Amino acid sequence: MPHEKIDVIQEDITKLEVDAIVNAANKKLLGGGGVDGAIHRAGGKEILEECKEIGGCETGEAVITTAGKMPARRVIHTVGPVWNGGDNNEDRLLENCYRNSLQLAKEYGLTTVAFPNISTGVYSFPKERAARIAVETVEQFINEAEEPSITKVIFICFDQENFDLYSGLLNE
Repeated sequence: MPHEKIDVIQEDITKLEVDAIVNAANKKLLGGGGVDGAIHRAGGKEILEECKEIGGCETGEAVITTAGKMPARRVIHTVGPVWNGGDNNEDRLLENCYRNSLQLAKEYGLTTVAFPNISTGVYSFPKERAARIAVETVEQFINEAEEPSITKVIFICFDQENFDLYSGLLNE
């Protein structure tokens, strides 16, 4: 059944006008490839400066910075787990990425949040498994909120495969 507060689109996350975009960051927070590199390039040096001040982030945790030159107000950086076969707490760590990012958004009064497909690129998390964890965790967070502070969560998919996976899950 479609959820009125959750959507999926195929788009460039750096161009979205939302309160917060989530960055699939690495532990050092200094930029990298994929979504992380794109966000750092589009946002400019302000993001890197704040990331240096923060000093890093552990897997499953989340931190927040300016969005620099991007239309979003903030960037929430979260470090997804590297897939190592599924027996190393990867599912729980990925859940934590989504939950901690949403909690941070709530604490900062950010109501619209856009997520990339965390850990499904170079970190090799199986896409279908990651999509299910993402959708279930976001739905649970929204449904359990005593006061619904998050009004819209958007899953931003870079590729058609992820778009189809998320669309299917959201229409179940």
